[in-house]
Amino acid sequence: MPHYTVGLMGSQDRARWDDFVQRCPDATFFHRAGWQRVIEEGFGHPTWFMYAADGAHIRAILPLAQINSRWFGNTLCSLPFCVYGGIAATDPAAAQAVDEAAQQLAGRLQVDHLEYRHTQARHADWEHRPIYATFRKPLHAEPDVNMLAIPRKQRAMVRKGVAAGLSSTLEADTRRFFDCYARSVHRLGTPVFSRRYFSLLQQVFAEDCEVLCIEQARRPVCAVLSFRFRDEILPYYGGGGEQARALAGNDFMYWEVMRRACADGCTLFDFGRSKYGSGAFAFKKNWGFEPQTLHYDYRLYRGSKLRDVQPLNPGFQPLIKAWRLLPLPLANLIGPHIVRQLG
Repeated sequence: MPHYTVGLMGSQDRARWDDFVQRCPDATFFHRAGWQRVIEEGFGHPTWFMYAADGAHIRAILPLAQINSRWFGNTLCSLPFCVYGGIAATDPAAAQAVDEAAQQLAGRLQVDHLEYRHTQARHADWEHRPIYATFRKPLHAEPDVNMLAIPRKQRAMVRKGVAAGLSSTLEADTRRFFDCYARSVHRLGTPVFSRRYFSLLQQVFAEDCEVLCIEQARRPVCAVLSFRFRDEILPYYGGGGEQARALAGNDFMYWEVMRRACADGCTLFDFGRSKYGSGAFAFKKNWGFEPQTLHYDYRLYRGSKLRDVQPLNPGFQPLIKAWRLLPLPLANLIGPHIVRQLG
């Protein structure tokens, strides 16, 4: 059995880290080295991007970040603000090496819990909260085939957007996207990320982070920020105002992401995660996507039980209602200070 050395990714390791991410079947876009800069610079959280290697060859990785919040607890997670994370490995012994190192780190940091965001459960004896599902579906090479695969009622909504004269354009920056997105999350009663965060995503991931704006008569209706990874397209942040609802803008928008991705050779559409019982969950099912439960593993340390800090918690409903009443500029000012503590 080979001996694996566990180390922390430095600037000299980023190229081989990302080379491993591209080759490892377990790895996702959210394992990329660039997330270290995003989390440290965008949110101010400390990170530990662990790897297990035999000599010069990386065999397992585990990106971790700590969020120590007075309101929401002290956690070590792979990876906050990301749908997927956890251990990505090509060798079980290497996976065990970074797993053990992460658990030791969590003990030293005295966190409430350690969290892995896997698509498959790794630790059956840890705590689990199966509240999220992901939605992934292969793309056909012909756009018309993908259109016909959309259920009839949802397909009619896409065509409503077409009939309204909507069009799509790729954006060079995130300014118009942010305005659409901020209005959308404010209407939902949740805090928004900062403008700087979205600009940082575009800086760090460059051509693998694209912004698509939906327009009517050159006026923005809604917008979406998507990630590209290998042959996958991941529309990750999106939204719009009331006009988007009236014009079926969001339906048209996701179709345009799908259509453009298909034309560029993508073979898988990843609709991201949604909570069971939420409107977003129902929306994605209406597109013909089957939910796949995400397996998030939690090992408790100082915490006696997991905190329920997700918006469907009834205890948060008064705060959500109050947030909707805030003027949008004030919500955009306060929101980033709250959301950075959630992960």
